[in-house]
Amino acid sequence: MSHFVYLLRCGDNTLYTGYTTDIKRRLGQHQRGKGAKYTRGRCPLSLVGYLQFASRGEALAAEARIKTFSPRKKVEVIVGAREL
Repeated sequence: MSHFVYLLRCGDNTLYTGYTTDIKRRLGQHQRGKGAKYTRGRCPLSLVGYLQFASRGEALAAEARIKTFSPRKKVEVIVGAREL
């Protein structure tokens, strides 16, 4: 099973960082208002990108670390311009 850390751009131009094992399913949940409380009411949502990990622990550690980054650095890390 793959584990992902993903980055969404919300309709108010803010970013949301999350964890999932199924990006397509999770994005659908967010778009239907069934995802995280933060993304509800902030549609439209667009997927900026994601990172894939072999284990849940690695993904959750990366998610926690990425959440501390500035918005610019989050985008750079997720789209591959910078390493964690």
